[in-house]
Amino acid sequence: MTNPCIICVAITGSLPRKANNPAVPVTVTEQIESTQQAFEAGASICHAHVRNDDESPSSDPDKFAALQEGLQKHCPGMIIQFSTGGRSGAGKARGGMLSLRPDMASLSVGSNNFPTRVYENPPDLVDWLAAEMLTHGIKPEVEAFDLSHILKAADMYAKGQIADMPYVQFVMGVKNAMPADRHVFDFYVQTVNRLFPGAPWCAAGIGADQITLNQLAVAAGGHARTGLEDNVRLDRDRLAPSNAALVQRVVDLCAQHDRPVADAATARRILGLTEHRTTA
Repeated sequence: MTNPCIICVAITGSLPRKANNPAVPVTVTEQIESTQQAFEAGASICHAHVRNDDESPSSDPDKFAALQEGLQKHCPGMIIQFSTGGRSGAGKARGGMLSLRPDMASLSVGSNNFPTRVYENPPDLVDWLAAEMLTHGIKPEVEAFDLSHILKAADMYAKGQIADMPYVQFVMGVKNAMPADRHVFDFYVQTVNRLFPGAPWCAAGIGADQITLNQLAVAAGGHARTGLEDNVRLDRDRLAPSNAALVQRVVDLCAQHDRPVADAATARRILGLTEHRTTA
């Protein structure tokens, strides 16, 4: 298998470091440094949230702008993907940073259960976020927590709410949502191939399932997401020392399956992102 593998690094989640892992970057400066290390290790997409000073999730566009500027300077060509998920605020605040015109933004197109709450993505908010991405020329990454989300992406594409062929990421292993089931994964791949022939796709596993989904995605010809947002351990007994260490683990998997790691220019070509944006 010779098709390059795009590695996305999700650099930070929503839990305070003391409850998570001291290596999780919180401040914008820490996020830039951690992402640069991951970029040099082989990541070509940065999936980014920002946080307040008390480490809680933030929807502050100024912090997103500072992060974007730092990443453009220190990780030249890297694809910047802002999260519009629930950690980025409530309602339209979740898309308040889209006017910064990142290369990509995550787009959850339906609701599902999370460990202790419902992850709400009502249709009117999904439609608004998709419209904002169209307005600002941002490529969505459809985060599929359920099979219905892949089918919803197809419907939105047919209606012109998603401009280009959808890029779908399977998210598996969230408690109370879709588990990391190999048969479900295989059906997801079949469904994407049927609805979007030839389109690239990605997979993300949560917690201990991160390495499982990395292995499945790399072996099946897809692209892989890793990082301290989704998982803070290298194994059951060891905390991951950095985002770069988790990226290196995927790089090693790519070598095992004879897949080159996509650099930033290659990742942009695969995803149809020909422009390297240097200003917001």
